[in-house]
Amino acid sequence: MVTHTPDAGATFVTQTRGLPSQDSFDLVYRHGMDIDSSGNQLVMASTTGNLWVTEDGGQHWECVSNYLPPVYAVKLV
Repeated sequence: MVTHTPDAGATFVTQTRGLPSQDSFDLVYRHGMDIDSSGNQLVMASTTGNLWVTEDGGQHWECVSNYLPPVYAVKLV
């Protein structure tokens, strides 16, 4: 489950568009996610080889791959 907070932690919103259901077993380490300087483009990869990207700050995600080896770190360049 991916969540974000629009109000510094007072509430959290679950993101679901383009991401696996709550029955997923994906584990994302801290270095398995990166955000560009604008905060709009994010990339996230899991230890189960899944990779997602978003261009709108995390509102809508797209799965890029389900077949990578375990991913422990990503970097946007």
